[in-house]
Amino acid sequence: MDEIFFEKIGGTATFAKLVDKFYEGVAEDPILRPMYPEEDLGPAKERLRMFLEQYWGGPHTYSELRGHPRLRMRHNVFPITPAAKDAWLKHMRAAVDSLELSPLDDATLWDYLDRAAHSLINTLDR
Repeated sequence: MDEIFFEKIGGTATFAKLVDKFYEGVAEDPILRPMYPEEDLGPAKERLRMFLEQYWGGPHTYSELRGHPRLRMRHNVFPITPAAKDAWLKHMRAAVDSLELSPLDDATLWDYLDRAAHSLINTLDR
């Protein structure tokens, strides 16, 4: 039986570490930080952690609290440019690297994150 990716890479603790490290970069990023209206990035961190946990086979808390993820719709209110995508990927790459996953697990996680980031670009304007 195939192991669920969520469990395979360490469950909630791993996704919490990923999201914490990612938002350390976002907090200081001049392109990304303005996209988070909340003074405290805590709620955004929680939403991303719950989403990723659910996507990778963990608890369905995200959908229970927020409904269908609707990634494009939820992000359409922000101008996501190629530069914003690059900044997001830079911080996410550092976060993924901090997990020290096996090469296969790293590639699996990164492939999804990279494709998701590219799919959310909604403007070429700065």
